[in-house]
Amino acid sequence: MEWLIWVGAATALAGVAGLLWCIVYTLRARRADLDEATLRVRLQRAVVMNLVALMVSALGLMMVVVGILLS
Repeated sequence: MEWLIWVGAATALAGVAGLLWCIVYTLRARRADLDEATLRVRLQRAVVMNLVALMVSALGLMMVVVGILLS
């Protein structure tokens, strides 16, 4: 089950990369001096992507834990 640990670690890192992307995306949107409606749409997209990245990261961590328990 060692492969499950490595796949889970890669998945968790992909989720963390997605979280970092959300931070950068949000900071750029706030600094862009957009009108309120456009900023709201961009931030709503960032929230959705943030939740997806968090879910991917949590799934990866669960895979690591299961891999360790089965080893």
